[in-house]
Formats: sequence, structure tokens, C-alpha cells
Amino acid sequence: MLYKGSCHCGRVSFEVEGDLYAVKECNCSICRRLGALRWFVPRSQVHFVNPESNLSTYEFGKRKIQHHFCSTCGCAPMGTGSHNGVEMFSINVRCLEDVDLSALKIKQVDGRSF
Repeated sequence: MLYKGSCHCGRVSFEVEGDLYAVKECNCSICRRLGALRWFVPRSQVHFVNPESNLSTYEFGKRKIQHHFCSTCGCAPMGTGSHNGVEMFSINVRCLEDVDLSALKIKQVDGRSF
């Protein structure tokens, strides 16, 4: 299925293809503060409607994940990193249109301990 997503102001907008049925809720300091529900997909499944360069990036800790946000409205729709050599996007499903969050399986992740 194709999902459309964006930041609050629309300066960052994208589409992501895939089967969305489960997400991860991480307890690390940034995910907890954002209230993010993360869906991990390969980079190849994400297409930017507006230029990817509209994203600003924040890194902390071990700098394994790049947390991306809109520098205009501050909304954080995604992050990037790699898993087993594959570039991945961590999509914050709260930034996707028409997703019934109550229908998703939520897996708790202990990111605080990484």
C-alpha cells in the first residue's frame, strides 16, 4: 500500500510503500519525547515529493541514527540509519495520512539501553 506523509507545514512531504501492520515504540530519550511510533522500511520504499534537502538532521549518543525534522515547523517525520548493511528509514507513522493507529500492533523497544 502507498502512504503519504509530511511534516506539519508540508515543507517535507513523502510517500512510502509497504505493508503497515506493526510499529515500534522506543523508550530512548528522543522517541519518548516525540511520542514517535516507528515503522522501519528500506530506503528504496521512500520517495520524496519535496526535496529531501528540506530535512534538518539531529544526531546524539552513538550517532548511529540520523533523526530528521523540518526546520520550519519542527515536526520529526523520520530518521535514517542502517541495519545489516541496508539503508533504512524509520518513519514516524504519526506523520502519515489516514492511518488508524489503534489498528497497529505496537512492539515496545528498549532503546534507552542501547
